[in-house]
Amino acid sequence: MFVQLAHVCIGATDLAATERFYVDLLGMEKAFDFYRAGECVGFYIKTGGRTFIEVFAQGELPNHDRPIIKHFCLEVDDIDLAIATLAARGIPVSPKKFGGDDNWQAWISDPSGVRIELMQYSGVSSQFTSEPVILD
Repeated sequence: MFVQLAHVCIGATDLAATERFYVDLLGMEKAFDFYRAGECVGFYIKTGGRTFIEVFAQGELPNHDRPIIKHFCLEVDDIDLAIATLAARGIPVSPKKFGGDDNWQAWISDPSGVRIELMQYSGVSSQFTSEPVILD
């Protein structure tokens, strides 16, 4: 059912410094940006293959209520089957929706409340086209 870890989402208290760290200092490649109301609020970084780091601006310092690691994402090959299988196992799972990055997604949480995104890529996913994502 699971293909691989798709991405880890982190918060950034300084978006530009975070981009410099991962892209300029570590030598990773930025895949695409997220925009809200015309302002860049985040980006994806390629980490190899089909795995990424997703970064979103976080104005406040991290704490238990605002962690720096927001969630992790597992790529699935069939979102409908994943939802049905997990629901049959008694795991609460959100309905699927088509995300702004042109992927199907659904959400679950582990027993400690760690959010886990389930994602099925489409043929036009921003992860493959590098097209920016406009968030509303």
